[in-house]
Amino acid sequence: MAPPAERIHFVTGKLAEHSLRRVLEELAPRAGFAYSVQVLNITVAALLTTPWIARRLVVPEGTTRVILPGSVSGPLETVQAATPVPVERGPEDLRRLDEFFGQQSQDLVGYGASDIEIIAEINHAPRLSAAALLAEARRLRDEGADRIDLGCDPGSVWGDVAAAVRMLVAEGLSVSIDSFEPREIAAAVRAGASLVLSVNSSNVAAAPDWGCEVVVVPDVPATMEGLFESVERLATAGVPLRVDPVLEPIGFGFAASLGRYLDCRRRLPEAEMMMGIGNLTELTDVDSAGINVLLLGFCQEVGIRSILTTEVIHWAASSVRECALASALVHHAVSRRTLPKHVEPRLVTLRSGKPQVHGDAVLDRMAEAIRDPNFRIFAERGAIHLVGAGLHLVQRDPFALFASLSAAGRTDVDPSHAFYLGYEMSKAVTALSLGKDYRQDQALDWGHLTQPEIAHGPSRAAAQVAAAAEGAATPAPAAAAVSLGESL
Repeated sequence: MAPPAERIHFVTGKLAEHSLRRVLEELAPRAGFAYSVQVLNITVAALLTTPWIARRLVVPEGTTRVILPGSVSGPLETVQAATPVPVERGPEDLRRLDEFFGQQSQDLVGYGASDIEIIAEINHAPRLSAAALLAEARRLRDEGADRIDLGCDPGSVWGDVAAAVRMLVAEGLSVSIDSFEPREIAAAVRAGASLVLSVNSSNVAAAPDWGCEVVVVPDVPATMEGLFESVERLATAGVPLRVDPVLEPIGFGFAASLGRYLDCRRRLPEAEMMMGIGNLTELTDVDSAGINVLLLGFCQEVGIRSILTTEVIHWAASSVRECALASALVHHAVSRRTLPKHVEPRLVTLRSGKPQVHGDAVLDRMAEAIRDPNFRIFAERGAIHLVGAGLHLVQRDPFALFASLSAAGRTDVDPSHAFYLGYEMSKAVTALSLGKDYRQDQALDWGHLTQPEIAHGPSRAAAQVAAAAEGAATPAPAAAAVSLGESL
């Protein structure tokens, strides 16, 4: 058997060495690499800095790349200057190395490409001030919208539609007008709108005069009455068009409406198509991310190259961003013929990554090794684990856990530290409730909705500087303690 083509040099701290070697022993043969491990003179790998590593790095001959702990602070260029071998950060938790190498094994070169246009509708646009309309359009563009759709109010004509369109076009935005009213549409198109939503038999006669692309919908979605007649009429007149058979809500013909998209693709194999997905995301009591991924996957396979979405109902308030992420994911899956799995973690907002379990043996060993007065908090196996010097307490109820801490004789917890423990334990309970992965002093992972963690506890930066200055023998403060024993 030929030797592995890749030899990876892993850098870690003393306390993580045993766990890292155990993981690599099982992972390396499966992932197809050889490895070496350099254990630096530091207990907690989370306190490592790149300048400190650069001065001590020893790369064995034949190494093809170096992987540092994901929690290492400082620029990688500092370490890269010390070796000709490529240097990168691994995962913050060494137990995620299998996932890390699983994702790397996929062909992710060029990931992010997509060919589905995201049209974001601003509902009731005539009711907004010019400033509010511009602000909303900018927000939707920043979230990933390719085109801004101005949703008009049926039964009236928006007198300021031309001014609104000119304002958005001057901002560099592509604009569509969502109306059946010919006068409203004509004014918008003259001002720079380049797509009309929508056309059926009621206004198809006016479409050739607009001189822009239109979206064709049936007069009666359930039967597709009028759709193909309108398509033929527009094609004869040379009007560029997209076909939208109309997606129906669950309980009102959802399954049949999906079938109509397939039927349209069979009958019009070369036609551009659009799907308005808001009828499902806005009208279904469920978080929108999963629905958006599913519908965009359908569109990608069928060749529907534009979708219309909106963000009116609160559970769909991040739909544009979800569609932007989903369009890249489904393009990757369909074009590469690979599963859309372990590729786009930002779309997993509720559960996040698989919770990692340390086990009692590791936590007990950690309690024996700790010399500082700070606590490490873990949430696993249905309970909160509080680990300190010679102490490993376990409770599901954080109030009971705090009572156990008092009963254990720890009288050195001042109000500030107690508040900190309460803050962290509330996050731990949330993680246990949802099956999320909890890491002390880090924000819970809500995918693309994750907010930066609120800074608290001892200064991690100060601790890192002190560790480097003292030969990296300083124990981890509370703010960095979660990495003890499990960072690379």
